[in-house]
Amino acid sequence: MRRGFLYLVAIMDWHSRKVLSWRLSNSMDAGFCVEALKEALAKYGPPEICNSDQGAQFTSTEFTEFTEVLLDAKVKISMDGRGRWIDNRMIERLWRSLKYECVYLNAFETGSEARRGIGAWISYYNKKRPHSSHGLLTPAEAYDTANQNLKAAA
Repeated sequence: MRRGFLYLVAIMDWHSRKVLSWRLSNSMDAGFCVEALKEALAKYGPPEICNSDQGAQFTSTEFTEFTEVLLDAKVKISMDGRGRWIDNRMIERLWRSLKYECVYLNAFETGSEARRGIGAWISYYNKKRPHSSHGLLTPAEAYDTANQNLKAAA
């Protein structure tokens, strides 16, 4: 933002790179992270494992609600080692693309303006932007294809 800060969390499927849910907040509390997690679980069901970094939102006492939601859903919890950016390279790549393709180009003035702009970019990223790791499928197409393959195998 031109003035001030906003904090963004995204819940991403690592295989497809699809952003399952996201939230924007003007504070670094854990509540917006928990909301994003609950939305992703409600829409897509629980994954086998959930990975996060060691940011303040993920290691604070408030974050216990996040881990409790995961444990209640029988999801294994993984946390990156300190300084291990490579453990989280998929989301780090998303942040880079978002910054260079959306945030730096727009210099949003207000939180609602940023929410609209980032939401439009994430929709574009999921539904229209091909990803080289999936033979140029979009993240949404790769996610849907993977789910169809799992259903066919069952």
